[in-house]
Amino acid sequence: MRTQRRVLILADADNIWIAAQSFNRKLDWLQLRDYLANPQEGRELIEMVIYVGLPPKRGQFDEQRKAKEKFIYWAKSNGFLVVSKEGKKKGDDYETDVDIVMAMDAFELALEMQPDIVVLITGDSDFAYLTKKLRRKGMRVEVASVEQTLGNELKLSANSIIDLIGVFDGFQQQNSRRTFHRIGNTNIFD
Repeated sequence: MRTQRRVLILADADNIWIAAQSFNRKLDWLQLRDYLANPQEGRELIEMVIYVGLPPKRGQFDEQRKAKEKFIYWAKSNGFLVVSKEGKKKGDDYETDVDIVMAMDAFELALEMQPDIVVLITGDSDFAYLTKKLRRKGMRVEVASVEQTLGNELKLSANSIIDLIGVFDGFQQQNSRRTFHRIGNTNIFD
C-alpha cells in the first residue's frame, strides 16, 4: 500500500496568470490543483492558497479590480483559500508586494501543517530563500511554473521543478475576442 504524501500548494496568482497568458491559455485553477495534488500519484492536498494583489480603489484601476474581485469570489466558492493584498499606487501603475505576504505565510503554514511537500507556483526568484529555509526544515519543495521563465536561483534552490508547459496545453485557449486588465506592467487577458 502506497503512503500518501501531504501537499501544501501556494500560488502567486499574478505570476502564473502571466505564464498562462504567454501561451495564450486561460488558467484552469481546478485542473492545476488536481495535477499538483493528484491522489493517484500518492499526493494528498492539505490546502491550496492563492495570493492575489488587488489594484487600489481608484478610477483608473476599476476594471482590473473588478476582474480580480470576481476571481477571488470564484476561487473561494471553489474551495481555495485566497489571500489578497491591497495595492498602492506607484506612478501610473501600482504595486502590492504580495510575494512578501506569500513568503511569510508559506513558512508559517508549512511549520504548522507539516506537509511532506510544499509546491510553490511561481517563477519569481524572490522565493529562492524561502525554498532553502523550507528544505532545511525537512520539507520537499517543488516549484511549478514555466521552466524557461524561472529565475536561475529559484531553479537551484528547489528539490525539483514542475514545468507547466504540458499542463497549459490542456487548458482552453483564450478567445479571439479578449478583454484585458493590467497587472503591474503586464496585460492579463480574460
